[in-house]
Amino acid sequence: MTASRPGEPPAPADEPDVLAAARGLLGAVLHGHGVSVRLTEVEAYAGPDDPASHAFRRTPRSETMYGPAGRLYLYRSYGIHLCANVVTGEPEQGQAVLLRAGEVVAGHELARERRGVLDDVRLARGPGNLCSALGLVPADLGADLEHDPPPRLELGTPVDPARVLSGPRVGVSLAADRPWRFWLAGDPTVSAYRRSPRAPASGAGAA
Repeated sequence: MTASRPGEPPAPADEPDVLAAARGLLGAVLHGHGVSVRLTEVEAYAGPDDPASHAFRRTPRSETMYGPAGRLYLYRSYGIHLCANVVTGEPEQGQAVLLRAGEVVAGHELARERRGVLDDVRLARGPGNLCSALGLVPADLGADLEHDPPPRLELGTPVDPARVLSGPRVGVSLAADRPWRFWLAGDPTVSAYRRSPRAPASGAGAA
């Protein structure tokens, strides 16, 4: 999970590796506990080079991000909702991709039960909802997504690069204008963009 998949164009030489990894996860399928989700929206975080990343400063919480690629990094947003990330790159780089949204492709009834909604478009739209639909739990932290039983990641066929759009990440107050959020154009499961009220005005203080 450290390089572009076959069929993808090479990444620009001056961009962080995690951006290519993030684009490469679009269209991949994450198999959770009885539910599978095709990823339609992700965000890249570049570790110590990215002040918005949990790995900007190495702490016990972010230690999994410094491990080998293909591991699952989980954290709670506002102490409530679990959010799932795929660690990318080499050990000690601290790079990871947040899984923001997807389309449930298997286990619909179980996902509806977990989420308490009937609208399939909403089942895994938003990082907390995605984790809830998949049935991910704190014990899944550090899971090897390439070899373990579910949770397991299946990369599959790359999506057409023409379908991939990019823009600022959602809800971050630092490095808020970096266009490191990627999504599939026109996909209804993609979440809405919400800028953090703590972020500087767009274009001001960009890093």
